[in-house]
Amino acid sequence: MSTPPSPPTATHDGNALEVEDLSVRFGATLVLDRLSFEVPRATSLAIIGPNGSGKTVLFKALIGALPSEGRIRWAPETRLGYVPQKLDIERDLPLTGDDLLRAKARVARASDEEAVRALAVVGLSARLSAMPIGALSGGQFQRLLVAAALVGSPTVLLLDEPTAGVDEQGQQTLNELIDRLRQERGMTTLLISHDLSVVYRYAGRVLCLARKRGCFGVPTAVLTPERLQEIYGAPVGFHVHDHGPRP
Repeated sequence: MSTPPSPPTATHDGNALEVEDLSVRFGATLVLDRLSFEVPRATSLAIIGPNGSGKTVLFKALIGALPSEGRIRWAPETRLGYVPQKLDIERDLPLTGDDLLRAKARVARASDEEAVRALAVVGLSARLSAMPIGALSGGQFQRLLVAAALVGSPTVLLLDEPTAGVDEQGQQTLNELIDRLRQERGMTTLLISHDLSVVYRYAGRVLCLARKRGCFGVPTAVLTPERLQEIYGAPVGFHVHDHGPRP
């Protein structure tokens, strides 16, 4: 899906996003505490951390869906595409993929032709998009959500665990698709993921959220056994693919 960003202010040249001293509270509970980081244009930032560390809260603050303290600066003329962890609709509704895309096109003031092109980009056929969303597999439905997010030509794509509930082959297809879009379109991507091997392979930078101590840096510096044990409170291992982390 897609949402307009918070009113952007000027960022430094080359940055898509700059966050300074960002805090989010739910009543007396401090969820994010003075978080600062920046994301260069056309790069990929992965957000990791244990459950309850505020990853989805961060996304909602970035798009202006939650009140926050501190500064969030998007580059001028930023357009956001958002793929939620789950869509708050019942999958058994009499709603087709085409219905969803047409609704998104109206909101984004885009043409139906752009929605058709978005389907082609994610590899969904016209036959599949005409089916009720409840008849789609997990991977097909997630690709439909990515297609919806692409309607409106976003410059930044935020993805909240886009491969959750998708089989292994579907996960690989989605991860490769997202990275290809970033490279071909020069988009900036922000990805929440629990799969550290995917983070290591596809992310240029990693933001770790933890109650005691977060961190920000390149995957080779952040995804170390010592740092991960400190963040998750237990030893954490992952398989490093032959491909190194993204620049």
